[in-house]
Amino acid sequence: MNKYKGIRTFDELLEVEYGKIGSYKRNEFEEKAQMFIVSEMLKEARKEACMTQEELAEKSGTKKSYISKIENAKGNIQLSTLIRIFETGLQRKIGLTFL
Repeated sequence: MNKYKGIRTFDELLEVEYGKIGSYKRNEFEEKAQMFIVSEMLKEARKEACMTQEELAEKSGTKKSYISKIENAKGNIQLSTLIRIFETGLQRKIGLTFL
């Protein structure tokens, strides 16, 4: 039997693939998805500013390797550091939404 039969929405697909909201597998997927989004936003903002990772790191008071980790969706990001990178390094405001 095809586990995808009858799926009509993206939420239903996520539930089949990763489980119900709140499950360990679903939480792990959601965390990785959010990290990917942040990494792409940073990469795009840095490129729009015509900066290298090294230039951004220097301007925001961090290391190139840290910028690289974020852009490659690896490791943990401290919120304060992320805000500093965007606001000090890129002159961009950052907003958060809690659901």
